[in-house]
Amino acid sequence: PVESIVELLSALVRTPSRAGEDDLAPVLDVIGAWFTARGLTFERLAAPDGAPLGLHAQVIGTAGPGPHWLLDATLDTAGFGDLATWSVPTTAASVHDGWLFGRGSADSKAGVAIFAHLLAHCAARREQFAGTLSVLFDLDEHSGGFGGARHFFERPGAPRPDGVIIGYPGLDSIVVGGRGFQRARLAVAGIAAHSGGTSQRGLNAVARAAELVMALQALPLPSTPTPGFPLAPQLTVTGLHGGSGFSQVPDRCEIALDIRLTPGFDATAARALVEHAVQAHDRRHPPPLATTIDWLPGWPAYRVPDVHPMVQALQHAGRQVLQQALPTEVVGPSNIGNYLAGLGVPALCGFGVRCRGIHAADEGLELSTIAPVFETYRRALARLLSPSC
Repeated sequence: PVESIVELLSALVRTPSRAGEDDLAPVLDVIGAWFTARGLTFERLAAPDGAPLGLHAQVIGTAGPGPHWLLDATLDTAGFGDLATWSVPTTAASVHDGWLFGRGSADSKAGVAIFAHLLAHCAARREQFAGTLSVLFDLDEHSGGFGGARHFFERPGAPRPDGVIIGYPGLDSIVVGGRGFQRARLAVAGIAAHSGGTSQRGLNAVARAAELVMALQALPLPSTPTPGFPLAPQLTVTGLHGGSGFSQVPDRCEIALDIRLTPGFDATAARALVEHAVQAHDRRHPPPLATTIDWLPGWPAYRVPDVHPMVQALQHAGRQVLQQALPTEVVGPSNIGNYLAGLGVPALCGFGVRCRGIHAADEGLELSTIAPVFETYRRALARLLSPSC
């Protein structure tokens, strides 16, 4: 149903939903009205203060019990950035040369529109399916909070689907995993003094922190890939903040640290490596000047096996529709699939429309890829929800 998908997609793109900038209730109203017009029941997810977090709907097949598969996509978007870099209006859903443009068009309002139509398709054919198909549309993904998903999966009695498929764009592969992350804030201590003093020079926390940064960046990380996971871990200093003005030797400097994890280099290993480096750095100074480490919550690395039914169903459907094999891929950035992996829920985080300009100017999707993506998913779901499975 390409025309209907494009119509819904355009309505969503024309409703700005930038994380942390726009009122997100209107875009939820757009998708809610679409469900209501088709007689599909749904629930709005909301924070305790009433702020909208997302939408959930499900269809239960009547051909017997079966697995529960969930389709997830995000309704909120990245910001516009510098408007001068856009050659098309940011939310007009304008079409040029076979591409539809606008913020969120590919990431991931196209996924929302396609998944909504897949749910409607299955709802009209309940007697052919066994098991449950759900959709979850998050309004708090681009903020990094994943409030809709957290609200859904962490509330009392929350379901644990047999698998989740995330509607990120990308037509050439099935993304089956990603590196995890562990983050920390390191507070390096110093001794304040007047920067012009001669007898009392203090201890410069910024200089100490700079030395520690160099030591951290030089830490040896495992270079041998884990079987089935070709990416290596990474450690990046992403911030260095300390001092104020010109006349005072700074007595505190904060380092922001981001570590990308793999199955062979997990959070425990990352913490031990950093703590050892910090202890070695601190040995030249008395204990009161020890560096403190504030470890922040992280997510594990994960990979869904190629033999998982979701992967097999998508690859089988891809061969039929696209006339080519869909390889599996592990990506460097983390995503909601890592969060789900921590809950024990396998997730695929990428097969969708062909796109350009994600989080950049002139974001868009190639309209001709909507039909094959929808049909690939339709056939995959028919296999996953088959009464004979």
